[in-house]
Amino acid sequence: MTITRLGLVVALASTLGLTAQSAAGEELSVATFVPPQHHTNQIMFKWFGEEIERRSGGTLTMKLYPAGQLGAGPVQQYKRAVEGVGDITFGVTAYTPALFPKSMLAILPGAAENADDSTRRIWAIFDEYFADEFTEVKVLAVGTVAGSLFVGTRDVSTLEGLKGAKLVPFAAMTTPIVEALGAVPVQMPVTEMYTGLSTGTIDVTTASYNNLTPPWNFWDVASHVVENVPVSFAVTFAVMNKERYMSLSDEHRAIIDELAGLPMSLKLAESFDGADERSKKMIAEAEKGYEWIVVSDEERARMDAAVAEGLEAIFADYESRGIANAREIYAALNR
Repeated sequence: MTITRLGLVVALASTLGLTAQSAAGEELSVATFVPPQHHTNQIMFKWFGEEIERRSGGTLTMKLYPAGQLGAGPVQQYKRAVEGVGDITFGVTAYTPALFPKSMLAILPGAAENADDSTRRIWAIFDEYFADEFTEVKVLAVGTVAGSLFVGTRDVSTLEGLKGAKLVPFAAMTTPIVEALGAVPVQMPVTEMYTGLSTGTIDVTTASYNNLTPPWNFWDVASHVVENVPVSFAVTFAVMNKERYMSLSDEHRAIIDELAGLPMSLKLAESFDGADERSKKMIAEAEKGYEWIVVSDEERARMDAAVAEGLEAIFADYESRGIANAREIYAALNR
């Protein structure tokens, strides 16, 4: 064999080796605590998985590990991403509030009325105010779910009705708001609220429309559903292990960069708002025994005044902890 032919054989073998390596591709593990049928899996992660596979020609894919398969419970989701237990994880900031004090200001009632609006407001100021809370990871999405209703076993459509009611807020940080409304804050995970309402452990909970219908079924234990209340939010995230992200090829990182941030966050918001819209249709068609009440404009103004009082207490607490620009961040979110 001549030197020239030998060189061609070596080059061909090298090329085939690289092709085989490329064909093997990269698979990203996605750890989430919610069940496989949850809308964040069916919409956001389904979209993400399809997009990375399509744009990479099949060389970048993902595998979903739902229902805590890579670690039980929602509390450690951010840590699992940092430590690489999952390449990507889905979590809720309120479970580890000390890590996300500024981002959690997006929980508070303000100008936003739904997840899409709230999520867009977050990303309008993300780089300026929130990015430094996520430096340990590659951020894929930060978005919200809206708590638009009070669902309970008593009429809480007025401040008088709220007085003394044992109420579960979306996050513990809103305790001063709950107290300003005259209610008694009770912390309880969503998985226990159905039983809490049925046994009288709680009187009312902040809820999304989706909580009324399956799989949560709050409509089976509620006597009153109250609409036009101050809307609070849960801030959720999808983040990626930074070392895993940096280990990918330039091409694969570029694909993720195109999807991450506002695009994927809006898919996250879409999953929550879409679940609410589907539930609204179910609610309209179902015959259940609860009373649906829309808070009057006059009473809503009284509630908003109480919220403003609670906000002052929250801002004062932030300032006492050295976060002097909490009011500035809240104002930027709600301008």
